[in-house]
Formats: sequence, structure tokens, C-alpha cells
Amino acid sequence: MTDVSVRKATEADLPILLSLYAQPDFNNGRVTTLDAAKATLARMATYPDFAAYCAEIDSEIVGTFSLMVIDNLAHWGMSSALVENVVVANGHQGGGIGRAMIRQAFRLAEAKGAYKVALSSNIKSTKAHAFYESLGFEKYGFSFRLEPVSGDRALQVELIDGAAS
Repeated sequence: MTDVSVRKATEADLPILLSLYAQPDFNNGRVTTLDAAKATLARMATYPDFAAYCAEIDSEIVGTFSLMVIDNLAHWGMSSALVENVVVANGHQGGGIGRAMIRQAFRLAEAKGAYKVALSSNIKSTKAHAFYESLGFEKYGFSFRLEPVSGDRALQVELIDGAAS
């Protein structure tokens, strides 16, 4: 494998990152607009320890991931880290790029004192699951999600929250 370098993404990288996110095995063409991506990247820069990263081979972007290191009051005050949006360009998969990206994410998290590095993966992404397990990740707990809603369902969620307090 050729040497992979990893660096923080810049606004100039966004068209390539959006094309990576659009790959069929990631978001299948569903991506945000370039203007919205620019606004999101600018917002991300206001968070401490949150960034998108680019993996490059010979100055060509061949992968990306995001990393957020989160301050924590529990766990002895040690931070935790969350890796998201791990994507390697089609045609470059299987060459160690994903491994290099996750290793760099782990080094960055470790340097910030994170007690754990977590990530989530679509339940159908069995190839990704095998990859993460090959890196030493263990299945841990359950991941749940609730998509934002509006209208009648939003009222139902509000009522449930109100009844619980």
C-alpha cells in the first residue's frame, strides 16, 4: 500500500467529500448541497475537537471520516470520541486506507485523553462490521435513533416527554 496521509478537511475539499458520501454503498447519491456543506463545516469548526478529515494518497483524496472528542463529566472526567462518516473511495477499498484513517482517529482521540472511541454502523453494513472488528472494535450496547419529526408526531413526542418529567 502507498503511504496514506490524513489531514483536516477544508472548504476546498467539500466537493470531493460530497462525492464520497454519494457512493452507492454509503448514501446512494443522497448528499447535501455544497452551500449547506460549507455552512456545516464552518459550524463544526466552532466546536472544540470536531472535524472532518481527508485521507490522501499522492495528494488525491481517497477517503474521509469525522471525529468528535466529547468532554465528559462521567468516567472520571475523561473524554470520549465518536468516529462518523467513514468512507473510502470505490476502487481504493481494501488497500488499507480505512485502517489508516481509523488508526489516525484513534491516535487523535488518545492524545485528547479519550477513554473510548466509539462508532456506529448501519445494521446492514456487514462488510463494515467485519472491518471494524478486524481493527479490534467490539460490539457494545445498542444504538438507537429517533429522526426529527414535525406536526402531529412532534406533539406526541412532546406529550411523552412532558409526562415523563
